[in-house]
Amino acid sequence: MEGKNQTSVTDFILLGLTRDAKLQILLFVLFLLVYIITVLGNMSLIVMSRLNSNLQTPMYFFLSHLSFVDICYSSVITPKTLQDLLTEKKTISFLGCALQLYFYAGFATAEDFLLAVMAYDRYVAICNPLLYSVIMRRRLCIQLISASYAIGFCNAFLHTIFVFNLSFCRSNIINHYFCDIPPLLVITCSDTFVYELVLFIFASFNIISPFLAILVSYTYILFNILRIRSAEGRHKAFNTCASHFTAVLIFYGTIFFMYLRPASSYSMEQDRVVSVFYSVVIPMLNPLIYSLRNKEVKAALAKTFKREIFS
Repeated sequence: MEGKNQTSVTDFILLGLTRDAKLQILLFVLFLLVYIITVLGNMSLIVMSRLNSNLQTPMYFFLSHLSFVDICYSSVITPKTLQDLLTEKKTISFLGCALQLYFYAGFATAEDFLLAVMAYDRYVAICNPLLYSVIMRRRLCIQLISASYAIGFCNAFLHTIFVFNLSFCRSNIINHYFCDIPPLLVITCSDTFVYELVLFIFASFNIISPFLAILVSYTYILFNILRIRSAEGRHKAFNTCASHFTAVLIFYGTIFFMYLRPASSYSMEQDRVVSVFYSVVIPMLNPLIYSLRNKEVKAALAKTFKREIFS
């Protein structure tokens, strides 16, 4: 890091979500409840996919990693947010801010590519069912998962290095509730034109390429389902990808609203609200979506509870 960074800024002040004391208590209770549901829900899916013999398939292997990513990137932000909601001075160290940005960007990008991997898995399962076990062998599954993590954390590393080599001599007050790139760029006194161009290129690749992969996969899936003659067969095929498709709609709907809306309509207050949904609510929704819309998961849950009760 540059010397001027270390001498001018040693920590940052987060303005948080609100300054209303009563609203902060309400948000603390709400965020704590959401975080508990997030951890318990995702941990349940991980444990079930590991212990239940009916869930030892590539789909649930990928789902367990999606749950792991949701727990991790929610945990990067929510505990610190809960602490700040109960304290008057909301500070975070320079290193703490850099680490928060790194892990948040890493896990969020990994989830982006992981959803594309899961779409490919559904494409193979529906369009090439006889070759599914041959194509989606364990080695390929591990390679796809490893690639998602590698892309996510390489991307996060580059962004973190870029951002925290800027000079923060203008202010150390971040108009946000966690260390994200846009509010950090607002308070730097360095020229950010080159970095913003790099950010646009990286963000375009990380958002558009997985989305196109998902779009192509579901286009093939749709055409294949429409060729199925029986209504029962079509319904069964739709059910195999309904949960993943719902998760994709929520995830990319939020991302596109955040990054593709007109600049004239952008505001930091609006960005904070959308970020809450993106960083806190979505990790809670994923296990609920897969539990409520998936018969195999519901059956595994019932079997697990029965076993625990009778034991």
